[in-house]
Amino acid sequence: MTQKIELFYDFRSPYSYLAFTQLRDMDVEIVLRPMQILKVMEKVGNTPTTITCAAKGRYARNDLARWAHRYGIKLNPSNMRDNDGDACSRAVLAAASPAEAAAITLALYRACWSEGKTLASTDDVLSTIAAAGLDPSNVGTRINDPAVIAQLEANTNEAAERGVFGSPTMFVGDTLFFGNDRLDFVREELARLEDAA
Repeated sequence: MTQKIELFYDFRSPYSYLAFTQLRDMDVEIVLRPMQILKVMEKVGNTPTTITCAAKGRYARNDLARWAHRYGIKLNPSNMRDNDGDACSRAVLAAASPAEAAAITLALYRACWSEGKTLASTDDVLSTIAAAGLDPSNVGTRINDPAVIAQLEANTNEAAERGVFGSPTMFVGDTLFFGNDRLDFVREELARLEDAA
């Protein structure tokens, strides 16, 4: 039986992009749970120090470059303050299938963090989906649907309730792992569960 990882993430987080690229190479089912990380942080009393602390921000840029090099990923970020991260998340939630949601996630992450593209509007998001060879018509009809908007809010609330405080956060069962640098622990937990089965 294929094991499952829940991934709570926000397109504003480059570390979530890094984690997603590595999770895709694992023999697991990835349950994508886009959320609004700044709202989660507000709910749990966390502060986005990479944004508010200049020294940490400088360090994070160097750290991201190291991780991107390790993973073989081109890093050419756009200005995330100009991007509509919520529209990106709603596009994932509007997908017709988990496979389409994963393809949309990868396309939008690549655009934001590897290709320097600004996704400032729903139209930009849909154009990026189309440029990746995906049909944006279904997503386009649902991206602003009240049910999709409500699902993003529900994911955000659930994340805070389950102890999420940053992005990416992965759950293997009820065990929480935060950060792309915890993937070895994720692998160990998957192996432990497989041995116990």
